[in-house]
Amino acid sequence: MTQVASIVLTFEKQTNDWQQDKIIQIVGEVIYIYLAENDEYALRQIQMAARSIEKLGIEHAKLTGSHWQPESQWAFALGFTCVGKLCNLEFTGTSEEINRLNDKLAVFAWARDLTNHTPAQLPPQQLAQAAIDYIQAQAPAYISSTLICGDELAEQGWMGIHNVGKGSINPPCLLELDFNPTQDKEAPVKACLVGKGITFDSGGYSIKSSAGMFDMKADMGGAAVVAGALALAIRQGLQQRVKLILCCAENLISNNAYKLSDIITYKNGVTCEVANTDAEGRIVLADGLLLASQSQPEMVIDAATLTGAAVMATGGDYTALFALDQKLAKQAQLTAESVNEPLWQLPLAPWHQTKCPSVFADTANSRTQKGGGAGGASNAAGFLSRFVDNNGQGWLHFDLAAAYNGSANEMWAAGATGLGIATIAELIR
Repeated sequence: MTQVASIVLTFEKQTNDWQQDKIIQIVGEVIYIYLAENDEYALRQIQMAARSIEKLGIEHAKLTGSHWQPESQWAFALGFTCVGKLCNLEFTGTSEEINRLNDKLAVFAWARDLTNHTPAQLPPQQLAQAAIDYIQAQAPAYISSTLICGDELAEQGWMGIHNVGKGSINPPCLLELDFNPTQDKEAPVKACLVGKGITFDSGGYSIKSSAGMFDMKADMGGAAVVAGALALAIRQGLQQRVKLILCCAENLISNNAYKLSDIITYKNGVTCEVANTDAEGRIVLADGLLLASQSQPEMVIDAATLTGAAVMATGGDYTALFALDQKLAKQAQLTAESVNEPLWQLPLAPWHQTKCPSVFADTANSRTQKGGGAGGASNAAGFLSRFVDNNGQGWLHFDLAAAYNGSANEMWAAGATGLGIATIAELIR
């Protein structure tokens, strides 16, 4: 097969011998994707077809013909792109449509590639710096940042990130990046985006199995998603002030690592007993949410590869959404639908804060049961809700159950997906 192929979307079978159950046919140097008109799952079919086409050894795809729409082209892009060819695609349409699709593809490629980096390539400070460098390149005049690292975290009271990361030779860090196109230091903050940046997760003393640890380079997927969302929104014309907060650490075992039954005291006075060192994501995000609240933003969105329970609930096909603000949750669902990113709301109520009790502290970070016990994803969200203002109004929590695939499937190549970037970018834009 040729290294470069023209891909045509069609509603008519091209030859009489087109097999009934096939949606792809190769005619000369052209590959046709056949769809029945008004197919309810057309975008899914296109993404699956793109996966099949990529596996033919096609290096570069050129979308041609009159039936391609921006949504169908993006579905093809998600299926076709993979490690080594995250941008090997030529779109079609108006110049405006092509520019928007190219912007989106470039940001997704950056975020996916970042997530696919090995732990040796991307320790915590390098993750934070990569986000600074990439977003700074989008709007050099409007970006400022503060990076707090190592023992400075403890000195300034950011005890969650400090405790999780102190067992590694690579120091943990907390990034606050300010995109302020108004250039007015007193301008209100529209949104704060908070990302979990665990660059490798061994589980700590609650150690994972070898199989469970293998893909944990991707445990910083939340940081990549929110950084990518801000970059994409800037490219699409964001005019409001938005802050990016990344909570970066390696969760390792050493003589200095945090331990089960340790108690962490947060800046807002909440005390937390460590019941599971492998439930570290919520421990670092708590600091990020507290920092976000200091800016009194209209909206706080956090994103994290937080719980296996969310993967079990959604099958890894949807991002799990949690919110106490139901009006905002509905807005998020409609936004996700508009950009064709699967999103599913799971239960969260104020009383989920009590689901991880401790005799010795205000709360534990989990339960001493496999997976945190029943309702583990909701309980994690309940823990996080202790660290947001206004009883959770204006806050959304994205548990990124579909952020990464350890192996290829019918929809995705192996590696990071970038799902969540488009939804969050649209919410803040």
